[in-house]
Amino acid sequence: MAKYSKKEKVSEEIKSESLKIANSIQKPGQTKEQTKLIAQGIQKGIKQYKKQQKAKARELDKRIKKVSDVAAIQESTAESAPLIVQSKQSYLPWVLLVFSWICFGVYFFVSK
Repeated sequence: MAKYSKKEKVSEEIKSESLKIANSIQKPGQTKEQTKLIAQGIQKGIKQYKKQQKAKARELDKRIKKVSDVAAIQESTAESAPLIVQSKQSYLPWVLLVFSWICFGVYFFVSK
């Protein structure tokens, strides 16, 4: 005997919700049987939508876990190997400083 049945049970909340929707869109002259069939179709649609949302959530969780694993690996490799930073000094600021002092000295001696 199978542990799980092949038919998935539909919750009472979904049944009542689908019946409420089916009654709200009921046409004049429509029989109760037709309304029940519409409600069953709505139930199937809700069930399929929930399955899709669960699949999307699982896929998102997998991606988040993968990204966090990659980040953890990168963080551990960054901690184990210290970064060597080489700074390239620019001589332009020093040249401009010396030039400005020379110009100031020339101006100072010429104006006297």
